[in-house]
Amino acid sequence: MENVFSEGMGHSSFSWENLGDIKEGRGDLGEDMPVLVYRLMQYTMLDELSKAYGPEVANDHFRNAGFLAGTEFAKNVLDLTLDFNAFVANLQKTLQELKVGILRMEAFDAGTGNIVLTVGQDLDCSGLPVTNETVCNYDEGFIAGILEAYTGKKYNVREVDCWANGDRVCRFQGAVL
Repeated sequence: MENVFSEGMGHSSFSWENLGDIKEGRGDLGEDMPVLVYRLMQYTMLDELSKAYGPEVANDHFRNAGFLAGTEFAKNVLDLTLDFNAFVANLQKTLQELKVGILRMEAFDAGTGNIVLTVGQDLDCSGLPVTNETVCNYDEGFIAGILEAYTGKKYNVREVDCWANGDRVCRFQGAVL
């Protein structure tokens, strides 16, 4: 396994193997952790990036990180050989088992590849105060990465409804570029 930290650089480029053997490393604590801890890391990191680069650039970085995560997640966790309906069912099951959220497909246009998905009880924002904004930029990238890994086509995914803007599910529209 490649060393996560390189001298003088702080860290190396991400690879799935750098996640390590979580079962071995967390034998007593296990693989789960509270959503609170995940959000604490996510939102403090976003705050620091926003202060340093502005909110738009910070959101772009989160979207890009989500894309990398989604791509690697799809390649290493999902079965990319399944037909579309079976793939979506597998993705739904996997996201629910990992407690990421409850995925539902609202619309799919087989001709264009455009898609509308919702995620309920999602990891990033369910339960946040209403701020009249969409906040799931990481998820936009994550979904785009999964879709590209499966279809081989580039997607632009944007959140159109969010818990933080008063909705009770996050709704994402994906369009093939």
